[in-house]
Amino acid sequence: MNIAIYSRFLKKDHISFVQILFDILAQRDANLFIFEEYYKSFGDKIKVQQQLSFFQEHDDFKAQNIDFVISLGGDGTILDVVTIVRDSGVPIMGINLGRLGFLAMIEKSRIEQALDALYSDSYTLDPRSILYLESFPSIFGDKNFALNDFTILKRDTSSMVIIHTYVNGEFLNSYWADGIIVATPTGSTGYSLSCGGPIIFPKSGNFIITPVAPHNLNVRPIVLSDNAVISFEVEGRAKNFLCTLDSRYETIDTHFQLAVRKADFQINLVRFTDRNFLYMIREKLKWGIDSRNY
Repeated sequence: MNIAIYSRFLKKDHISFVQILFDILAQRDANLFIFEEYYKSFGDKIKVQQQLSFFQEHDDFKAQNIDFVISLGGDGTILDVVTIVRDSGVPIMGINLGRLGFLAMIEKSRIEQALDALYSDSYTLDPRSILYLESFPSIFGDKNFALNDFTILKRDTSSMVIIHTYVNGEFLNSYWADGIIVATPTGSTGYSLSCGGPIIFPKSGNFIITPVAPHNLNVRPIVLSDNAVISFEVEGRAKNFLCTLDSRYETIDTHFQLAVRKADFQINLVRFTDRNFLYMIREKLKWGIDSRNY
């Protein structure tokens, strides 16, 4: 089996778990491809028993016949690896070495169980829709897509921005706010949720538009079909504004034309039978737990 391993940097408290992963993969005679910058952080801390191949960008990755990607970190690490996997269709298995872990569903204590399930085909592929940005002038290069969300935010002053928003060319609203979020169902448990947006099931076929600190309190988040094209015009007292796709950001001004739609490809997350979406929101949001009993 050809397995790619991605992470940003080897942290001290990750060493024992990463070593377990490499030891098990060596026992399985896996062909390993590793993100080169991550490997450079190993030094003499990780013992690798088999020969490695390396990748840096999407083109390096796509040139190999990869079966799975193992992401070592938190949800942010998965957002990073999505920019490398892109439309290749290679499934991503997230091992949570970070904090919350809505996307990186596998606890670090279950690495061996996870690999056993992977090799025995005891898993499910969980497809997640991707949001695609069209802009003029062009921004984000060929990484103009997001798994979680797209945002327009104020940047240089404390003054609000005004974001005129259209759905399929028809006027929706002028948001007077600190910004606006367009989230996928995957991103509904992220920034949008912290701004009062709803939780959306992964396969619901929706986008969420969530204002950030709106001036008019009767302006609420709205759910719409992901078949829609949502476009924006921005104005405000400042010259520059912030535009983001997941963790990536660019500076824009009032001359930029922006529109988002559903991308033509999906990302596949590896999910095991005891880690579905309902389990994750109960576990991560602590639903049904009465803190008075603890």
